[in-house]
Amino acid sequence: MASACKLRPQPVKLSLVTEDRPLYLRIVEALRQKILSGELAPGARLPSRPELMREYGVSDSVAVRVAQILVSEGLAEARSGSGTYVRAKPKQRLTTRSFTLRLTVPFGTGSPYRQDMERQDMRGTWSYRTVTAVAPPEVRERLRLGEEGDAEDVVRTDYVFEANGEPSELSTSWEPLALTEGTPVALPEDGPHVGVMDRMHSIGVRIIGSTEEVRARLGAAEECAALRVPPGSIVFAIRRMYYGRVPPEGRERVVEMADIVLSAERYVLLYGMPRDEA
Repeated sequence: MASACKLRPQPVKLSLVTEDRPLYLRIVEALRQKILSGELAPGARLPSRPELMREYGVSDSVAVRVAQILVSEGLAEARSGSGTYVRAKPKQRLTTRSFTLRLTVPFGTGSPYRQDMERQDMRGTWSYRTVTAVAPPEVRERLRLGEEGDAEDVVRTDYVFEANGEPSELSTSWEPLALTEGTPVALPEDGPHVGVMDRMHSIGVRIIGSTEEVRARLGAAEECAALRVPPGSIVFAIRRMYYGRVPPEGRERVVEMADIVLSAERYVLLYGMPRDEA
């Protein structure tokens, strides 16, 4: 009696049309199309390294590279000790960036960020750390602090903002120490007023305008980790400047500078002005 013949699984033959590309890119494209078409739904487990090696006849290093690319594109997420899974695409949200829209928030009514989140039926919270420091050269130039010395001359506050408990925005704020030192609002989060405009108004500084420089770039490793987005994600890097008239002479100067980072995948930046001004 003839013994049964055991068939060995054969490597999958990918499209001849794309054979000019490296094999790992063709495998990435095949999996990418399955994800984008919905054949592999959010939360679905992607083929493991051994499975990719068997199915496509590739080495372990190629299988690792395939998973790394899908993670870097934001299509998949690696879970330690479990595998790689299809990542659900976050819902994009609007964030209001307009100075004139913020002016419509009455003084003393709380954080503009929290109110912006409430308009979207979300809960806005944040954590922070404030220190006094010697301003680095770029900050010193923007705030017109003069030549660097040994004395601390800025108040620096690092923020992590959250929406419904999920990191939404990173911010590092710089203020001239001489402007608020000795006042109830010297520390941005520990006084009786919240937000730059409320705080400055309380010590007689009239805010007259602001600018924001917006750039798109790759997020640094620590930024992506803090925002809980895949490494190498695109972020909006925003440099905000608030300008005010400072008593008693009413001299105009930059009263606050902030470097803000948001996920470009999660947010749409909304700029505008109140309808009556338009």
